[in-house]
Amino acid sequence: MMAKITVPGGAGISVRIDGKEGSPWLVLSNGVTATHRMWDPQMEMLTKKYRVLRYNARGHGESDAPPPPYSFDDLVADVVGLMDYFEMKSPTFMGLSLGGMTGLGVALSHPKRLRALVCCDARADAPPPFVQGWDDRIKAIREKGFSAIIPGTVERWLSVPFRKENPARVAEVEDMIRSTSLAGFEGCAAALKRLDYLSSLDRIEIPTLFVSGSEDQGAPPSVMRSMAERVRGARFEVVEGSAHLPNLDNPEGFAMAVRDFLGVGR
Repeated sequence: MMAKITVPGGAGISVRIDGKEGSPWLVLSNGVTATHRMWDPQMEMLTKKYRVLRYNARGHGESDAPPPPYSFDDLVADVVGLMDYFEMKSPTFMGLSLGGMTGLGVALSHPKRLRALVCCDARADAPPPFVQGWDDRIKAIREKGFSAIIPGTVERWLSVPFRKENPARVAEVEDMIRSTSLAGFEGCAAALKRLDYLSSLDRIEIPTLFVSGSEDQGAPPSVMRSMAERVRGARFEVVEGSAHLPNLDNPEGFAMAVRDFLGVGR
């Protein structure tokens, strides 16, 4: 089921729901320039147990793109608005990159709302090189459009073997990037440049799993392992051979990393 839900604040957020009614809820959140389709490889596994809500972050896919800048307060409010609309009591949340950071924000600002959190390939801070990278990409897009960032984005997202062996999937990823609005990109980049959750991670009390691709340069395993060490009882898993989107370039390895935590079996 596809729908567009107007959340508090007025943004229309596009969502897709899969899985049996009455099953426990799982919310999936995408990264910048990705859409809900990034989770397609996981849907067969996840819908065996969960009623899955995938949504496109503001400015992505069919979701509205309010004028930038955005903050993580805005992004968190959007997903909490969706949870309220669908009367979710205590869903599990899994997000990757921007989506993982949004999940951290929900866990910190609404500590009673989530049952568990899976945070994939995400940071909790914004060091100067990270901020500069977003400024550089914004400048390139303004001058030449999204085609200017596609090669570099694909290189960061997907491992070399995957790119060589799956040209059709790479083309799908490129189309997903092109579907992003400039306002959405600039708005989410503004939130990322002000990311400041690191010192608060010890306040997260729900079961939490951190997952990183072994070759991820934006949120490398060393960074995510350090994040996991700040959260009491958190688990940490590495998907070997994967880059920033391990759920796409190594679905089997990603499934092994999250399966037990999510209780989805084999």
